[in-house]
Amino acid sequence: MSILYRLLVLIIIALPNSAFALFDACLDYFPTQQLPSTAQIGRDLCFEGFAVYYSPEHKKPIYVVEKLNRNRLMGERQKRSNRFYEEARLPRQERALITDYRDSGYDRGHNAPAADMHNEQAMAQSFSLANMMPQARENNRGIWAKQVEQATRHYALRAGGDIYVFTGSTGDLGRIGTSQVTIPSHLYKLVYDPSRKKAWAYWIENTNTAAMTPPISYQELKDRTGIDFHLPDITP
Repeated sequence: MSILYRLLVLIIIALPNSAFALFDACLDYFPTQQLPSTAQIGRDLCFEGFAVYYSPEHKKPIYVVEKLNRNRLMGERQKRSNRFYEEARLPRQERALITDYRDSGYDRGHNAPAADMHNEQAMAQSFSLANMMPQARENNRGIWAKQVEQATRHYALRAGGDIYVFTGSTGDLGRIGTSQVTIPSHLYKLVYDPSRKKAWAYWIENTNTAAMTPPISYQELKDRTGIDFHLPDITP
């Protein structure tokens, strides 16, 4: 290997991860194929059925995006695998580990839900730790699963076409594990229906006693997260 080639490799590795947030293999998951804008540095990961913009610093997603529709959700339901795995595409020092969540008191909370997955491969990939955030257990299994994720699927079944769903978390309640995975203070799920030019977001505290509150506006979510999701033609 030439010295010049080695230098080139070192330069590429040293560049900010955001320079490579291109999602070349899964741009179709994004409305108008335009990526969100954020100051947070991350890595782009394409999966079967969803895409993750992943934070090497916090060891969890900055956001995850899915494109849902009635046909996808009406297909044969896949058996839940529950086989969580460490994301081998990430450098080891940037990965969350299985052991990070062990005895932490927090669930491995899906961003792109397993119940949204339309085939065996997508179901298996949804258990990547790159798709997980530390989530309060009663929150994950209760209010989030029943009143946020399920409500979003029900809307997708009624919608006239594709809807786009962004899920993520923000804030800092501390760290878990040797990898120092950040525990978020709040979770969000943004739903965008281009046929109606409408968008709204669920905003939930990451606690076991979190209460359901009315959805917030797209603009308010942008203000709270610092992320511009570039949703076109939103009608107030």
